[in-house]
Amino acid sequence: MTPFGQRLRQLRAAKGVTLKEMAAEIGVSSAYLSALEHGKRGVPAWLLVQRIISYFNVIWDDAEELERLAQISNPRMTVETAGLCPEATEYANRLSQQIDQLEPDDIREMLRFLDEKVRKPRRQT
Repeated sequence: MTPFGQRLRQLRAAKGVTLKEMAAEIGVSSAYLSALEHGKRGVPAWLLVQRIISYFNVIWDDAEELERLAQISNPRMTVETAGLCPEATEYANRLSQQIDQLEPDDIREMLRFLDEKVRKPRRQT
């Protein structure tokens, strides 16, 4: 599941609607919406994110957060390390090969560390 998929599921549960009901309202198939929630589809198109924001009547900061979550929810990433130090390439490769061996708490700790190092705090969802 992606951060966007997790939030989408939370919004759907709070509104008490099924995948099928929501999919019909926003103009996609329930299979696509399910795949989006489960992280089996890439980043949704901007227009679809806007339909979802409208469907749930999400406003201001919450709408921006949903857009941000969509942008960081690509389940298949490519990391370009050309021109960086050799350790960056090693780190990217090892992370891609071993991420499934990490516990969620370990990943959260790594995200906090990254946020601290780049001085860009991540919003909590």
